[in-house]
Amino acid sequence: MKRLRVSTRDDEIRKRRTIVRAPAIQNTKRERADGAKLTLFLASIAERHPCKDDILFLCIGSDRSTGDAFGPLVGNLLQEQGWPHVTGTLKRPCDAQQLLTTLSSLPEDKVVIAIDACLGKPESVGAYLVARGPLIPAQALGTTMPEAGNYSIAGVVNVYGPKPYTTLQTTSLFTVMQMAKSLAEAIHTAWPQSNFESRG
Repeated sequence: MKRLRVSTRDDEIRKRRTIVRAPAIQNTKRERADGAKLTLFLASIAERHPCKDDILFLCIGSDRSTGDAFGPLVGNLLQEQGWPHVTGTLKRPCDAQQLLTTLSSLPEDKVVIAIDACLGKPESVGAYLVARGPLIPAQALGTTMPEAGNYSIAGVVNVYGPKPYTTLQTTSLFTVMQMAKSLAEAIHTAWPQSNFESRG
């Protein structure tokens, strides 16, 4: 008699990850960027996707941790700039509990730029790691999450160490806020104001 295989919770999670995982991108290279290099990276995206209605910013993080609040802070600033498609703000954060559901519901016709906090080397704190490909949220915490974004920007908010969760909790709010403002300003510079209009 043929045995029926019972679907487990792990099976369902695996299926959902397959659905929401970003398309495989070959040779995705993550580079350190700050100042002019960050602006150039964003300008290259804007040149390829000039219409702001085509862009969706996925700002990952939580308002309950200073280090992890980087993404939601950027989301708030982008909303204030008038960006039409921003997911993840201080009021409605896209944290680990919401991420799977959020990824599975993202519109397929948008170019997703994923933004998240990360930990890194001491000399990289305050810089950004950018890629023409997805990022994997919560890697520093050892959590398995699906890839997110067609493009990605990770802000190095603190130094990676043996207790990453505690490090994020005790990260300087001033540092995180300054980084969020710098990124939002660079995004604002990359896309001219006239490109806020939707495609007719």
